[in-house]
Amino acid sequence: MKRLAPIALTLLCICACTHLEPYQNPALSADERADDLLSRLTLEEKITLMIDVSEEIPRLGIRRFQWWNEALHGVARAGLATVLPQPIGLAATFDPDLLETAYRAVSDEARAKHNLFIANDSRERYQGLTFWTPTVNLLRDPRWGRGIETYGEDPYLTSVMGLSVVRGLQDNDSDEPYKKLLACAKHFAVHSGPEWNRHTYNAENIDTRQLYESYLAPFEVLVREGRVGQVMCAYNRYEGDPCCGSHTLLNRILRQEWGFEGVVVSDCGAINDFYKEGAHQTHADAAEASAAAVLSGTDLECGSSYKKLMEAVERGLIREADIDVSVRRLLKARFELGEMDEPEGVSWASLAEDIIASAAHDSLATQLARESMTLLTNRAGTLPLRRNTGLTVAVVGANAASAVMQWGNYNGTPRHTITILDGIRSALGQTDSLIYVPGCNVVGTTLMNSAFAECTADGQPGFMAQYWNEGEPIGAPDVATQVSTPFHFCTSGATVFAPGVALTGFTAKYQGTFTPSRSGEVSLSLYYCGRISLSVNGEEVKNGRTNHGGRNMTYKMQVEAGRSYDIGITFEQYAGDATLDFDLGFEEPVDADRIVRQVADADVVVFVGGLAPWLEGEEMGVDIPGFYRGDRTEIELPEVQRTVLARLHAAGRRTVFVCCSGSAVAMAPEVANCDAILQAWYPGQSGGRAVAEVLFGDYNPSGRLPLTIYKSLSQLPDFEDYDLKGRTYRYMTQEPLFAFGYGLSYTTYEYGPLQLHTPEVSASDSAAVRIEIPVRNTGEMDGEETVQVYLKKRGDADGPVKTLRAFKRVSISAGGHANVAIELSGRQLQWWDPETNTMRITPGEYTLMAGSSSRNEDLQAVDFVIRP
Repeated sequence: MKRLAPIALTLLCICACTHLEPYQNPALSADERADDLLSRLTLEEKITLMIDVSEEIPRLGIRRFQWWNEALHGVARAGLATVLPQPIGLAATFDPDLLETAYRAVSDEARAKHNLFIANDSRERYQGLTFWTPTVNLLRDPRWGRGIETYGEDPYLTSVMGLSVVRGLQDNDSDEPYKKLLACAKHFAVHSGPEWNRHTYNAENIDTRQLYESYLAPFEVLVREGRVGQVMCAYNRYEGDPCCGSHTLLNRILRQEWGFEGVVVSDCGAINDFYKEGAHQTHADAAEASAAAVLSGTDLECGSSYKKLMEAVERGLIREADIDVSVRRLLKARFELGEMDEPEGVSWASLAEDIIASAAHDSLATQLARESMTLLTNRAGTLPLRRNTGLTVAVVGANAASAVMQWGNYNGTPRHTITILDGIRSALGQTDSLIYVPGCNVVGTTLMNSAFAECTADGQPGFMAQYWNEGEPIGAPDVATQVSTPFHFCTSGATVFAPGVALTGFTAKYQGTFTPSRSGEVSLSLYYCGRISLSVNGEEVKNGRTNHGGRNMTYKMQVEAGRSYDIGITFEQYAGDATLDFDLGFEEPVDADRIVRQVADADVVVFVGGLAPWLEGEEMGVDIPGFYRGDRTEIELPEVQRTVLARLHAAGRRTVFVCCSGSAVAMAPEVANCDAILQAWYPGQSGGRAVAEVLFGDYNPSGRLPLTIYKSLSQLPDFEDYDLKGRTYRYMTQEPLFAFGYGLSYTTYEYGPLQLHTPEVSASDSAAVRIEIPVRNTGEMDGEETVQVYLKKRGDADGPVKTLRAFKRVSISAGGHANVAIELSGRQLQWWDPETNTMRITPGEYTLMAGSSSRNEDLQAVDFVIRP
């Protein structure tokens, strides 16, 4: 890490020789400076600082500040960055230490990128220092699309992994005078789907025990132990009140009970939902909504309703003194980050761009991808594959060659992505060979054959492209060029759409004439991030707009051979990185029998399927069988993939299924039809290398499921029911397909007798329970085992059947052993106390279980007592 020479003493000397107002003096505390600056602001100025796009106030030297930035699994939406596996895959590592190291690398990249932007006097969205991550809501149901952003279904695992993210991003233990970044715990609270009704949903009649024991637990840990700088309130209502206007959540619990002193930010547009038609409509207008939100503790709005706070003051709905409370928190945060001072005085400003997407950070992404790989089945030792044996591998499936799938969502753009197809190709020995057959899409029963070659513009192949670097597409374009291949444009990594085109603020028009060689139905397929309009023969047929991740758009039309069709696309960079992919062609039915014939010479078929981040995610424009608005309506593997896998099995093909997804896929038929199943999640920029290393035995899989994989939808309660009874491993009484904490290895581990060193402790003391369990690697390959510890209070009929309270990854060489010692104390021993309605160490009889997964057959149990 490159740093400038310390200059703190120089600054103090300057302060002594030059008159500075108190708020300008870096020698004073952030509290003192915030108090002074607050006293100098007008009410109008204060209100402008309470919106995520906080405009400059030149008279006081306050610069423009953008609060919205993202770093879910690497710096997102700001161009070049290291892309780690999606958080649900990170959770599968059960490795909080490596996660904290990785997020320190992410925070280095974040500061380095910010330094570059500031050097160019740019302070736009996704360029600031306040990051809205991690997501610590529980993945209580696999149908929730945003489960891909979470750390699974268990509150303890989520707390531990979320805490590592916060510590890594904020670098709390640094002795630097300024904070590195601010992380954000979101979405507070009782928020985990559905996506389609999140602006109207009321989470009501929530059991107090489940509220504190499950839904609030990770947030409390991040506040109390992680000192997280921000908390984001959710879209939904909680017991009738919008979360961003909930006195119970924000004032009583967050501020008073937990002592949170940081910034509460609304989810984007959440305050509008207070009064907007078709949303909560709990308030009459923007003034009422804004006043209620601020009085409830929401300091910062992502949106525009707070512009009505002046009206709210005039109507007597809120006092200026109430507004001051929030503004002071916002100013303090900015002083703590050093954002109010010159960069030369902030040590983090010396982080240079050579650290961004560096080789060292790629190594971290690779190791996390390796550790996330979760082997679910391995019949008759199918894996690992033996290279240099004349092996022929057929790679089939829509996710095999997809880099975008591996990036997940809320992502940056890596310097290079190793797809799963790339990884397998590189891993093959010199005498081995590869067959690649896309075979089918993730969903749908057709594949598109491109007809882009049948498009022309001004007698040249493809489309004419025109670009205007500022404003409306009026007058002569700044750049004009020809696009002769299917579009694949993206400004991530500071890559312009064409030479001479601006990175931001540009508008593009694409014109081409399609003259098909045959009649039939043609699909025009687009993937975009920005504003877009599609026209055919001068008439608009589709339009869309997004700055919140890419969206798919498809338009189908009947065409006649030889007839010409004028196709126009207008695209405008909207906010953040711009993306535009376009192709057109004829769709043909997927032919499973043809796929079988194409792989007839293969010794093994690696089918890379599962789901895709354009199907599951945040409030998406998806409405197809099995998927709706980002959520899933079914949890089975899409039918087209199931059909192909069944046909391969029927034909006697040895098949390995690599499942890429952000949530649990019910795959009971695939367990029967596939010789091995590897859950690969959305594995980031180096995911293809990690998958190949596992397939060929260069890495012994060690991932563990951070969620339950159900047999079918029939094992789940209603999606909109937030009662956890019958849901997740903690309250489920049925046998799942694969249990929480489960994962296979290429070696075998033998657990010795569980030893309890403290069979009785006192609740009034600093209680600690210490166990030891010997684990021996009885196989022929070095490996890593994750020892898991679960707790249950005997006689507690309403409590979880078991709940994770500790875990430890241990490396054990072939034939070696480890004596694993684990101590439980503090919150690890807390249990619900119905008399006080709190989580605390309560007297009673307990059962402690330790082993390799949450399955009863994988656990040993011992009893202990907590005395009064």
